[in-house]
Amino acid sequence: MSNKLIAGLISLALLLGGSTAMAQSSTAAGGNKAVNENLKLNEDIKLLRKNVRAEKSKIVLQALNLDADQTAKFLPIYKQYDAELTKLNDLRVANIQEYAKNYGSMTDNKADELVNQAISYYKKRIDLLANYYDKVRAQFGSGVAGRFVQVESQLLNIIDLQIQSNLPLIYTAPKS
Repeated sequence: MSNKLIAGLISLALLLGGSTAMAQSSTAAGGNKAVNENLKLNEDIKLLRKNVRAEKSKIVLQALNLDADQTAKFLPIYKQYDAELTKLNDLRVANIQEYAKNYGSMTDNKADELVNQAISYYKKRIDLLANYYDKVRAQFGSGVAGRFVQVESQLLNIIDLQIQSNLPLIYTAPKS
């Protein structure tokens, strides 16, 4: 992996970490400010997602090392992929928000529902990546398509780790 790519991955991780800390501090106040804090958190999430998409695009393009003509052909494919991934990630955000809403009163049924929604999200995401592997491969060959999947998977894993490391584990009351 090139030094530039490693630097890009590190900057993405720092971007995610800083924004996560910002989101955590915005929810720490609690109390009567809950509605305002929730609105601020939603704004923070939107900004974070926009920033992450921009950084991911730069890192992917850098890793693929395409010439100008190839880049012009690749960008529409990547933008379409990113748009579909963004819609899919809307489901993830909604699931996380539902998790947060129910965290203090989690039941077995709700936990099961949330976990199954998360599993469904991951299945859809891998299907999306496989679909775009085929599209990139058809246009550029297996080498470029393979690099695309490798880099995109690494970036998604970094994002997953950042999100998951900031979510508390599911807790349900013990059964009597």
